[in-house]
Amino acid sequence: MIKTRSLVIGLTGLLLATGACSAQSTTSTPAAANQSKVVLLGDSVAVGQSLPLAAAFKAGNVGYQSLAAAGGGNVVGPAADQQWTTLPGEITGARPTVVVYQITTYDWGTQAEQQAAYEKLLNTVTGAGAKLVFVTMPPIKADDFYQSHMEELGRTSAVAAAVAAGSAGKATFLDATAVWGNTYQQTKDGKADRSADGIHTCPQGAARFTQWLLTELKTLLPGFTPPAPETWANTGWSADARFKGC
Repeated sequence: MIKTRSLVIGLTGLLLATGACSAQSTTSTPAAANQSKVVLLGDSVAVGQSLPLAAAFKAGNVGYQSLAAAGGGNVVGPAADQQWTTLPGEITGARPTVVVYQITTYDWGTQAEQQAAYEKLLNTVTGAGAKLVFVTMPPIKADDFYQSHMEELGRTSAVAAAVAAGSAGKATFLDATAVWGNTYQQTKDGKADRSADGIHTCPQGAARFTQWLLTELKTLLPGFTPPAPETWANTGWSADARFKGC
C-alpha cells in the first residue's frame, strides 16, 4: 500500500502532491498526424514506469503507447521467440517516432544471443521508420530466481551500448545510473523509491525516471519541450494498484 501522499522528484528537489483523483488509463496517448510518438518496450518494471510517462507525454503533446509486458517483454531470453511473433507488427502498427527499450530482467543469454537480439530490434525499429533508444534497467536485489542470471544481466548494458555505437546514428544508448545509482536502493530522500520486492519501482522512483527520460528524449523528438512536473505528477497514476511494496 502506498502510504505517502507526496512524491519527491530528486532531480529537481520539487515536492509534488499525488492527489486523490482516480487513476487514469495510461496505455496509449493518441498522436495527431504531425505529432511525435514514443513507444515503450520492457517488462513489468517498465509497465509501472509507463504510468507517469503516459501522463507526462500527454502533457507534452507527444503521442505515447506502452507495449511493455508483465512477466516478459524481453527480446532475448525465455519466451522471446513468442514475443517476436507479434512484436514487429505491433511496432509498425504503432507508427512510432522513437521506440524506447528498457532492458528487461529477462534478457538472459550469451553475449552473442544478446547482441543478435538487440540488432534484430534495431532493424525492426528502423524498418518502422523510428529511432531506437536503449535504456538500462534499474539495478535489482537478486533473489533465487535471478541469482544465476546476474552475470548475463550484468553485460546487457555493454552489449546494447555497442549495438547503438555501431548503428550509424539509428540507435541511442542511455545509462539510467543517474536515476538509480549502481545498486538497488529501496528508499531515497527518506521515501520509498523502489519496491520492497527488490525489482520494481515505487511512484517516487517512477516519477524521477520520467523526469530524467523526458530530458534525455528532448533532442530526439522534434519540437518537444519536457512539460513541468506539476502538469503530470498529480494526475492520479500514483494510486495505481500496480505499485506494490511501497
